[in-house]
Amino acid sequence: MLFMQLSTDLSPFLRELAGIEPAAALQRLIDAGADRLPLPGHGATLARWRVLAAVGAHDLSLAKLFEGHTDALAILHEAGVAPDANGASWGTWCAEPPDARVRIEQAGEGAFVLNGRKAWCSGAQEVSHAVVSCWNADGEAMLAAVDLRQAGVTMTDDAWQAVGMHGSVSIDVHFEDVAAQPLGGPGFYVQRAGFWHGGAGVAACWFGAATALADALANAMGARPDAHRLAQLGEVTVALQGSAALMRETAAAIDRAPDANAMLAALSVRLSVDATCSTVLGAVGRALGPGPMCKDADMARRFADLPVFIRQSHAERDLETLGRLVAEGDGRPWML
Repeated sequence: MLFMQLSTDLSPFLRELAGIEPAAALQRLIDAGADRLPLPGHGATLARWRVLAAVGAHDLSLAKLFEGHTDALAILHEAGVAPDANGASWGTWCAEPPDARVRIEQAGEGAFVLNGRKAWCSGAQEVSHAVVSCWNADGEAMLAAVDLRQAGVTMTDDAWQAVGMHGSVSIDVHFEDVAAQPLGGPGFYVQRAGFWHGGAGVAACWFGAATALADALANAMGARPDAHRLAQLGEVTVALQGSAALMRETAAAIDRAPDANAMLAALSVRLSVDATCSTVLGAVGRALGPGPMCKDADMARRFADLPVFIRQSHAERDLETLGRLVAEGDGRPWML
């Protein structure tokens, strides 16, 4: 499998994608087989996260599309459904703002259609297929796979004004009687073990971008490093090491018990990496000043993209949920 070659060091391959728009770069990764990642909980979860981190270090908009594509492939596997077409590119669109819901409706014997508006659809103008969260007639949450190359699929980017994560183009998609295939049954999306595995995997993309910022700081030390920069590098190192250790521990735990509820572990990873990214953004910004944000295109993009992407974490809401899980549980996850 080509993935095994690429995963050892994906950086040379990613360097060849420099300057290529994220959607085109995603297709290059798919065509090269770099999307064939180990499935979460199948013994190589950390290897999967390392690839996501490598893509995140390269370009977060690409990472957003790549993570959505690989998450869709994992969901399809869990649902027992083969991807629709060789070389297809997938999105995973499961945001559920209250003003944008998609309905799945039966349209004959064994046939289903989607109707409604879906928000936050990353890469919608470029990907060929999507896994979409939706609601059935009984008000139950569902998942469906849909080929986007059908009549009845319309898109609008009128509301997409992003500077950070500009290249992900997360727009609204409207469905009108669009044929779709249900995946699993009601509740399948959130009840499957892979839901939280995927949630933790997103944090690997954030983590990768933070390591790229840390590398830039380390490379700026020079022959006679400034004492303040050294202290800021130390601050960044401690934060990244803590999140890296938690990610390694969590990946191993997922592989040992792939069917266990990983909610607490995944929330811990996401919140740890969220905090680490904030620390790294602050420390690297103070250490290097405005120069990289204004004169280095890659660094400027990371400084713009990362604060937007980590807001996929729900901050205090997730902290509250984590605190409740710990308070109601039997153990203390901080014990050595």
